[in-house]
Amino acid sequence: LIVRPEEQLQQRCCINMATNPATIATPCPYLAADNRWMDLHEYFIFLTKEREPDVVFIGDSHIQIVGQYEIWNKLFAPMHALNFGIGGDATQHILWRVQNGELENINPKAVVLCCGTNNHEETADQVAEGVIAVINKILELLPNTKIIFMGIPPRGCHPNPLREKVSHVNRAVASHISTMSHVMMLDTELYVQPDGSINPLDMFDFLHLTPVGYEKICHTLLEMLTEIIGS
Repeated sequence: LIVRPEEQLQQRCCINMATNPATIATPCPYLAADNRWMDLHEYFIFLTKEREPDVVFIGDSHIQIVGQYEIWNKLFAPMHALNFGIGGDATQHILWRVQNGELENINPKAVVLCCGTNNHEETADQVAEGVIAVINKILELLPNTKIIFMGIPPRGCHPNPLREKVSHVNRAVASHISTMSHVMMLDTELYVQPDGSINPLDMFDFLHLTPVGYEKICHTLLEMLTEIIGS
């Protein structure tokens, strides 16, 4: 039996996915004590039964926080957007939420996804596989929906290993989705200044975006969403 190289690669990917924690759907353990995580998940499912969104934002704190700023009401609320962001979620937690009802009952034209920054224990390649697993699951559930992956924003005031890890993840995901007609990517590298630093006016803790920081990408995101919804 002769196995072609591309088949060997596909087999390795399948093995990696099966053993990679970032791709194994699991509830988030960090908010289990007060049940907030599961309560939010159930509330999101409730919203899918009450609303008819054109856009769903889903992911970690980068998604959650934008919903607390005025720019959400200004740009995205008119699109009947829903915000399913939970701070601290890693890819496997978002994958679990997607698999367990948060995208049922609705048929949005677009999903905005941001995840991966909280996968602290996995390698960059494993995190990229986790992001791709979430994207694939969304497409399985919503085959006619367009996905915008918001690249993981850079971390830390100055260049550091975690920032390089994030960049590696973004490059790997960008390469993978480059041939996927229903998936596109929003670049977040613009926060890195020429000297490699990040301005605290953009990220108040050099991780999470300020209103000024969101302004720098949300208008581009709005243009992408408007094109999708208009088409």
